[in-house]
Amino acid sequence: MKSKIVSASDAVALVHDNDTLVCSGFGVVGVPDELLAALEKRFLETAQPRNLHLLFGGGPGDGKDRGLNRIAYEGLIASAIGGHWGLVPKMGALAMANQIQAYNLPLGVISHMYRDIAAGLPGNLTPVGLGTFVDPRLQGGKINASTTEDIVEVTTLGGREMLFYKAPKPNVAFIRASIADPDGNLSLEREALTQDALAIAMAVKNAGGIVIAQVEFITEAGAMLPRRVKVPGILVDCVVVARPEYHMQTYGTPYSPALSGEMRVPLDALPPMPFDERKVIARRAAFELMPNAVVNLGIGMPEGVADIANEERLLRYMTLTAEPGVVGGVPGSGLNFGSSTNATAQLDMNQQFDFYDGGGLDLAVLGLAECDARGNINVSRFGPRLAGAGGFINITQNSRTVIFIGTFTAGGLEVKVGDGKLTILKEGKFRKFVEKIEQVTFSGEYAARMGKKVLYVTERCVLTLTPEGLELTEVAPGVDIERDIHALHGLQAHHPQSFDYGCTHLPRGAHGPEGHAAVHLAAGPHCLPA
Repeated sequence: MKSKIVSASDAVALVHDNDTLVCSGFGVVGVPDELLAALEKRFLETAQPRNLHLLFGGGPGDGKDRGLNRIAYEGLIASAIGGHWGLVPKMGALAMANQIQAYNLPLGVISHMYRDIAAGLPGNLTPVGLGTFVDPRLQGGKINASTTEDIVEVTTLGGREMLFYKAPKPNVAFIRASIADPDGNLSLEREALTQDALAIAMAVKNAGGIVIAQVEFITEAGAMLPRRVKVPGILVDCVVVARPEYHMQTYGTPYSPALSGEMRVPLDALPPMPFDERKVIARRAAFELMPNAVVNLGIGMPEGVADIANEERLLRYMTLTAEPGVVGGVPGSGLNFGSSTNATAQLDMNQQFDFYDGGGLDLAVLGLAECDARGNINVSRFGPRLAGAGGFINITQNSRTVIFIGTFTAGGLEVKVGDGKLTILKEGKFRKFVEKIEQVTFSGEYAARMGKKVLYVTERCVLTLTPEGLELTEVAPGVDIERDIHALHGLQAHHPQSFDYGCTHLPRGAHGPEGHAAVHLAAGPHCLPA
């Protein structure tokens, strides 16, 4: 049998006009940069191929020039279906400028769609996305005006309302592995994530397409142990050996055996967080942690919850997870987000979303960017900036308890924490609680109907989701409801209700009539968060 090992230029020469290309990679982790760079080079030199249709999940990119940003050219790309767009801003710019047709679908839906394509099914059927912007009664996941085809439908199965996501027919796959043999058998032992490499390869191969893998090393035929083979050679057409700089484990780490689970490293104690508004917010969210809980923490401020849990020696009593498939350990952040140091297990991403969608998460803590009076959250689109939903919709819709955390306002907010109280020194320029959000990434109305526990934790107060909308239930010591909340955002007071902030119980008479008052949110004018 002829060896499947070829050069990168020979591999990408197999990509033709109008092909549908599936690209692996979860954000900054495990991106097939050697293949993407070769495809870019071919297009710039020959203007070929043209009008490709992209299908991707985790938005493989670094937020600047690498990953899918390498192939974000008008003429090269005709359309794209993606889960997370925040780290592929050049591709997002094409979508926002109406230069390509584009959709944003939940990451878990795309991950499961690979398996559906492999099984010969027409698409993915799931309740995930009901009430959000991917629901066809809202936007159907369409990003711009040039995108007119409906690929999401509302249907009913067994008396339950569902969404059906139509699957494209892929022609080419770009995936990553660590080691290959001349027959195309692939192992992924040095990768930080297994991602959906197997599902993607099987989907494209069964659809009649070609599968191209980039690897670090080549071994001789028959040398790989069967259990180390993640993707069998029957699914792989070409293998390309990548240059080291185009095969970094993550964009923040060239290679660490601790991220690939090949060793465990001693973890030095994390330094305590400074006592500021971020710690106030993270500490209040950490009060919701439960023994033996399975938890998902989002990127950014939610990472502080892990810091608090570490300070309080609670990490050993719970399991932190991340949507690309890591279970246990310490989740990575920044350019290592999606990986985990000292993980207990590593699943394929579609398997992790099976667990999430089925209700396996006890608690999810995610960012609060923009919220309306009904508890709907937008984290996916802000004016000209396209972030995308990623796994946010799957996670928030299916976790038993959801906590959204963030400052009450953004853009220059300054606070002082000390003497048992919080003092607002300078108010932020941008309101996060607004009359109308630009896009519904989390449906508070759907969550309320399902009876889900949802909290909105800020530095000055906590809001709780009720069937009537948001209710203010806790206020930080030192915060005046009239001055810092009511007057600023037009909140209306209602029946008496106790306030509690963290471990501090406010004395009666400290805030408002009788010392206690529940208020329902009346949102202020629309503006964008910083």
